[in-house]
Amino acid sequence: MDAFVGEHLIRTFGPATAVRDVSCVVPAAARIAVTGVSGSGKTTLLHIVAGIDEPTAGTARWPSIGGHPRSHPGLVGVVLQRPGLLPALDVAENVSLPLLLAGRTPDAAREAAAETLARLDLTDLSTRLPHELSGGQAQRVAVARAVAADPGLIVADEPTAALDSTGAAHLVDVLLAAADRLGAALVVATHDDAVAGRLEHRWRMANGVVRRGPETAC
Repeated sequence: MDAFVGEHLIRTFGPATAVRDVSCVVPAAARIAVTGVSGSGKTTLLHIVAGIDEPTAGTARWPSIGGHPRSHPGLVGVVLQRPGLLPALDVAENVSLPLLLAGRTPDAAREAAAETLARLDLTDLSTRLPHELSGGQAQRVAVARAVAADPGLIVADEPTAALDSTGAAHLVDVLLAAADRLGAALVVATHDDAVAGRLEHRWRMANGVVRRGPETAC
């Protein structure tokens, strides 16, 4: 069952159109890179795919979830360009928080967070505060937070933008391993051809439109 289906998606912001009549499907377990210059509509499309934003027109559906992501917390994992960790919470607490908000008991949330951190080789960071982390460490913690609830779809918007090539490669390793373990679809917006090249399909965006071509799965 598909992780996401978008039909004739349009998203406008006042007089500006960020996404123009895009129809696309994210199959279950797909690996998709979304590329294009700044302002091409990548972030807006990813926010619609993740359920963060609503299209102005068109239809967005998540067949494998059975409803909107807001009604099913945790079933879409989101990683943004900056980690966005809460500074007053340590790493384990940051990973636990979305689970608590999704209705897990404190004990269940702590256990799931600990298991996720262990799988991503981050256990040693569990008690550190965000300001004590390197940029790469903080972004891997953000991935742990996104996948702790075992999502069926992972959406990452420029997750390697602030990392060097080694850190970027490591983060993609983490994302791919997490998606493989979960059997989840993975959609990554990126300017980095090395990152895009590690995903099976590519959506090329320009002026709010997904360009079709031999590497495009839309």
